[in-house]
Amino acid sequence: MPLTSWGSWQREYPEIACGLKRGFTFYHHVLDRPFSAKPGREDQLLVAASPHDGVSDTHWYRPDFDHFLVREAQRSGAEYLDEVALDAPEWSREEVLISGTRRAKPVSIRARFVIDATGPRGFLHRALKLPERPFENMPATRGLYTHFTGVRRLEDMAIFPSDEPPPFPVDDAAVHHVFDGGWIWVLRFNNGITSAGAAVCDELAEELRLADGSHAWERLLLRLPTVSEQFAQARPLLPFVHSRRLSFRSGTISGERWALLPSAAGFVDPLLSTGFPLALLGIARLSEIIERDWDSPRFGESLRVYAEKTDQELLAAEMLVGALYANMRDFARFASLSLLYFAAASFAEAARRLARPQLAGSFLLLDHPRFGPESRACIVRAMRRPDRAEKRGLARQIQDTIEPVDVAGFGRGDRRNWYPIDTGDLLNAAAKLQASEAEIARLLDSLGL
Repeated sequence: MPLTSWGSWQREYPEIACGLKRGFTFYHHVLDRPFSAKPGREDQLLVAASPHDGVSDTHWYRPDFDHFLVREAQRSGAEYLDEVALDAPEWSREEVLISGTRRAKPVSIRARFVIDATGPRGFLHRALKLPERPFENMPATRGLYTHFTGVRRLEDMAIFPSDEPPPFPVDDAAVHHVFDGGWIWVLRFNNGITSAGAAVCDELAEELRLADGSHAWERLLLRLPTVSEQFAQARPLLPFVHSRRLSFRSGTISGERWALLPSAAGFVDPLLSTGFPLALLGIARLSEIIERDWDSPRFGESLRVYAEKTDQELLAAEMLVGALYANMRDFARFASLSLLYFAAASFAEAARRLARPQLAGSFLLLDHPRFGPESRACIVRAMRRPDRAEKRGLARQIQDTIEPVDVAGFGRGDRRNWYPIDTGDLLNAAAKLQASEAEIARLLDSLGL
């Protein structure tokens, strides 16, 4: 529980490295030009996720974080086996036998059910020779990333002037440098290390020769002068990782005595961090199925429904992220589209905190009677890259779509792409959450807000 926010994490486990994540920071760049802030903030988007550091979200420094979780699992009685090379599973009527080797010694594990959390194209996908299905709305992208030291803070570079302070320190966030054909992420940890990388469409990846690793990174920075300035003193700590294909979708997600977690069933792109909610929803659903339907005739049907929902939500993420890629050249449209995600996410979080999970039972509120179908209509319209007149109509349509679930003031034009946490927005939206203002006030008190 202490790891769920920055303040409690720092009090209880300061030895575990992490990063401060107050929100989402986006800046739009034109290739081969320095960034020059527009007075109306049309080339930036700041979406706060917390009002102060104490209750802030975090970036996980995985070497420390994962090691801690392994030790916790072991203390709880779990048997942890690393460095294992697995063979194909063997199936019988009652169990699954998984065998392999660990440090040149044989390993044999018997189980009644197997959940695969090994990521895209993971163990069961390969062992069972599961089919792979294409994404129809997402461009083919490649990745290049590593860890750095010496990455400058944007707030120290004096290139983002403003008459008012931003809703949060722009570097204490998931930073996105967006450009036509891709984007760069910058995630800071409190141990001096920064995770950074790029997701790039195939055409630009070929031009940059992305497989060249560090040289490709340097070529990309040359196309982005302001980002190059940010990384002028940066040094990579590890070899660059080149991913030849970021997106993945398994054609089969569950079977008799096995299931893939959403993270193993598919992946779209790091943009918007959609993998987190998808994985958490999958874990919750599988846990409920095992608790409710284990050893019952309903178990197989529940797994089938789980697989269907997992694929539907993966496709919803693909449609939204694909539409964002299609509009990276036009940042006003990109920012407007992104509000579909942030409105849905903030509504779902508020509903769950109010113990009303039935109001947000699916990712991107797919099952919401109005927001679900209307958000899809907005995305389909945006995929066509509308002209200027159509663009204004799309912006109005998006605002109309998010209104029933907007609990964070995303409909307020006076905020000009800077969206702080304002508890008044949530109080004013009490009816949308089927709550009273008194219930919202008690929730805010319980959160220290």
